[in-house]
Amino acid sequence: MRWTPGGSSGDVEDRRGQGGGFGGGGMKMGLGGAAILLVLSLLTGKNFFSVVGAGTDAAPGSGPTTDADGNLVPAATTPEEEKLKDFVTFVLNDAQGAWSTIFQQEGRTYERARLVLFRDATQTACGTGQTGMGPFYCPGDNRIYIDLGFYDELRRRFGAPGDFAQAYVITHELGHHVQRLLGTEARVRQAMERNPDQANALSVRLELQADCYSGVWGHAAAQEKTTDGQPVLEQGDVEEGLTAAAAVGDDRIGQMTGQGVHPEAFTHGSSEQRASWFKRGFQSGNPKDCDTFQQ
Repeated sequence: MRWTPGGSSGDVEDRRGQGGGFGGGGMKMGLGGAAILLVLSLLTGKNFFSVVGAGTDAAPGSGPTTDADGNLVPAATTPEEEKLKDFVTFVLNDAQGAWSTIFQQEGRTYERARLVLFRDATQTACGTGQTGMGPFYCPGDNRIYIDLGFYDELRRRFGAPGDFAQAYVITHELGHHVQRLLGTEARVRQAMERNPDQANALSVRLELQADCYSGVWGHAAAQEKTTDGQPVLEQGDVEEGLTAAAAVGDDRIGQMTGQGVHPEAFTHGSSEQRASWFKRGFQSGNPKDCDTFQQ
């Protein structure tokens, strides 16, 4: 992607210099277990992390790091991490601009989400956010949470490098925000409460729609030009997005973790499904073509 560093946004909240502040000693959750608890927490409105006592490595009562005079000490970062911060800020601004236009065309008003950068653990309206959970959206506070270290894992562990793959992560989570604004998230949560045996299947449809919405943003980005007239998207960007979507399919993760492939337990969709719905949104650019609940 071609983008200009240095952009700023009041929608980005940097908590990298803060401690978790939740107390320790609880059960440590693996990636699979945390993902399941996160889905349950977000879609039922209950904090399942507190129910099982999922802990973090943060010390009890820890908070922002301060010096001897009580002044906040900025988080120690690297030039590479600051470049990532600039990039996710650019993507967030660009994607929210695209959704604002789409909503306006439909006679709606878009309510902006916020992006929280953190390390290790942080407090959210959905319970304790932890690095091991990966990036996530909390409908309780309209915020996307991400530890930028996830991008290294996306590249090394999931084999999905590239800046467009990184953009996919942000715009997928923003897709969940769009679902909240449209009332989809609330309707799905209610349906899960009425039909608990359909909870996994409904979760898959919700996630695939967020993948499609990420593709809708990609379609908009493909029409954009830089200040010097160059296309924002470069050759290979779409392939990076498709690779990233496929890399986090439930079947791929099951194989990687040695748990096997169990479609009845899927909560996000298979690699093929995730890449297919992202591609559909990218080719169409129309959110109305992202109705995974009628497929």
